[in-house]
Amino acid sequence: MIVVLRNPDREVRLAGRHRVKELLQELKVIPETVLVIRGKELLTSDQVVGEDDVIEVRPVISGGVR
Repeated sequence: MIVVLRNPDREVRLAGRHRVKELLQELKVIPETVLVIRGKELLTSDQVVGEDDVIEVRPVISGGVR
């Protein structure tokens, strides 16, 4: 699978199937700080991603208008 990480931008290739929570643990990413996206689908920590998937790990950014 290809994992595209944002901020800083980098790309990691991993073999096999992984649950999202295991994938984040392997990448040393705190789950509460990111969104995990496959195509247009937002993934939960228990979903499984396959070897042929392209996954984007995007940091959660909050803010607002004063």
